[in-house]
Order: sequence, then structure tokens, then C-alpha cells
Amino acid sequence: MAQEPLILAVETSSRTGSVAIALGEKIFAETSFSGPARHSSELFPSIRQLLYRIDRKLQEIEQIYISIGPGSFTGLRIATTLAKMMHLAIGAKIVTVDTLDCIAANVTGLSMLDADKPGFRQARRSPQDAFRQILVAPVLDAKRNQFFIAVYEHNGDTSKKPQATRHGNWQKILPDVLISASEFIERFAVSDKPTWLLGDGLLYHKDKFKSESIQFLDQKYWSPQASKVHYIGWQKALAGQFSDPLTLVPNYIRLPEPEEKLKKQTP
Repeated sequence: MAQEPLILAVETSSRTGSVAIALGEKIFAETSFSGPARHSSELFPSIRQLLYRIDRKLQEIEQIYISIGPGSFTGLRIATTLAKMMHLAIGAKIVTVDTLDCIAANVTGLSMLDADKPGFRQARRSPQDAFRQILVAPVLDAKRNQFFIAVYEHNGDTSKKPQATRHGNWQKILPDVLISASEFIERFAVSDKPTWLLGDGLLYHKDKFKSESIQFLDQKYWSPQASKVHYIGWQKALAGQFSDPLTLVPNYIRLPEPEEKLKKQTP
């Protein structure tokens, strides 16, 4: 049986970045940066520290998983550049993970106490029972009064099979979109299921989403984490879904503002 690969998982798409080291499915260690916008200064020191803690070397990393966007344009470039560098230098295979998928995966960490709140109706037997009663929507700030949002619905599968207990028990019913808060409320606040929001886009804009059918998950679930990048990336790796480093680009959804202005000015 082949040895499990040493994996580096990197999350730099949001305010506070993080990295994790794993051997196959098992995470050895994870660390978050000391504060917002510390991606450039703390990424490499954090990777070195984690490798030192488990007595491994950078050259031993066989796979790198990154959140590919949408999110911070600078953060996405940092992760994409790192992945390409590691492929060229040591042949590391690359797996990309959608940032909104990564945030939505935080819902799998909800406890019974968290699930036992208004908005989950009368389903109290387990978080899975409660999940079937709701929609989940991660929110990231896209600036200019717009947000990156996706919506997920539980598929009702509560079996204990490994593939069913992974991220696969949530179905994406609204792919990543660029949308205003009012447009989102108009479309989803009329559902017969309450929509629970999470994500760093709520930090300064939570009031814009207030509606009778909108609920908010606790802030501890808002940020994407490297452990969740690994959580989803490992399943993609098992399925052989590696990215081509030559064509790898961040999923901006919308061009960065300078590029957008340049495009408008170009005849």
C-alpha cells in the first residue's frame, strides 16, 4: 500500500489566512495568521514552523491545496503563485477549492447546541435533521455594494458512509454569483426555508441582510480555514481532480478594479 502524501493546505482568500499540514486524510497541525492582511508576511514563516513541528521538510510535500476564490484579489494571487512555485520546484500536485465551498464546510462543525436555535424549526434530533430545514449561504464582500454569495441545501443523506459524511451532503443550488444584498434578499428571503448566512462579508454589512427569513450563524463559523481547504481538497485528490499549473488562475468572478477600468478604456 502506497504511503499517504504529505499535504500543504493554504487559505489566503479572506481576511485572516491560515495553513495546515496533513498526511493524507489526517491533519497534523494548523495555524492562523496573527491578524488580517498578514498573508504576505506570515505565509512562509507559518509553513516553516508547521514543518519544523512535525520534523518534515518543504521538499517532502507532494500535494498543495489552495482556496482559489472568489475572495481577496491579492490573497488569491499569493496562493496561486505559491502553488505554481511548488509545482515547478518540487513537483507538488495542485488541488483548488472554491472559497465559498470552504466557508460552507464550516457548517459541518455545528454542534447540537448550535443547531438548537430559532430558525431550525422543530428538528432537534441531530444537526443533520436541522440542516434539512434550512439553506446556508456564505457571504464575502466584493466591494461596491456587491457580494460573492453561493447557496447550499442539505441533500437529506444522513448515512454514516464516509462519502456521505463529507462535504457531499450539501448541494450547491446557487453557484457563486456577484450580487447585491437587496437582490439576494428579494430572491431568497421568500423561501419556505430560513436562509442562514455566514462569512466575513457580514463583518461590516450584516445589517444589509436583515430580513424575517434571514438568520446569522455565530461568527466563529464565518472565516474559511486551511483545515476545510484540506477537508474538501482531499476528496478531490482522491478523485484525481488535480489542476494544470500552466492554466491555473484565480477565480476572481469579477476583474480587479484596475484591470476592469483598463478594459473599459480599451477600444
